[in-house]
Amino acid sequence: MAKEKEAEGAEAPKKSKKMLIIIVLAVVLLGGGGAGAYFMFFKSSGEEEVVAPEPGVVVALEPITINLEDGHFLKVSIALQATIEAHEEPDGSKALDILISQFSNRSVAELSTNEARDEMKKELVEKIKKAYEEEVYDVYFTEFVMQ
Repeated sequence: MAKEKEAEGAEAPKKSKKMLIIIVLAVVLLGGGGAGAYFMFFKSSGEEEVVAPEPGVVVALEPITINLEDGHFLKVSIALQATIEAHEEPDGSKALDILISQFSNRSVAELSTNEARDEMKKELVEKIKKAYEEEVYDVYFTEFVMQ
């Protein structure tokens, strides 16, 4: 009878070790499969990063005069910097139209401070980039005179 107990005791640890190995392997495989699925379907890869446009050619536009409030005038000239991916130099007609719309009938006081001018330029750049379908990199004031 003692030999039977020893035989059962020897089999029990072998079964529990096998069972433990099977459980550990199952957990590792399921964890690895879950992690692989997460990275494959939910995590974006580094290849899809958006590349910032590079500056290209600069096109200077002729100065224009815009009517301000109370009989004042603004003589302004801009230059458009195209992106390097642009197929051709940007035609300035859209930009000038947006410029006139942006600055017409503004007061001299409204355009006199650097902060206000910078804010107006920021809005102007956003509108021009949208109008040129992101083929314009930036807009520069080359002349800005109020009278």
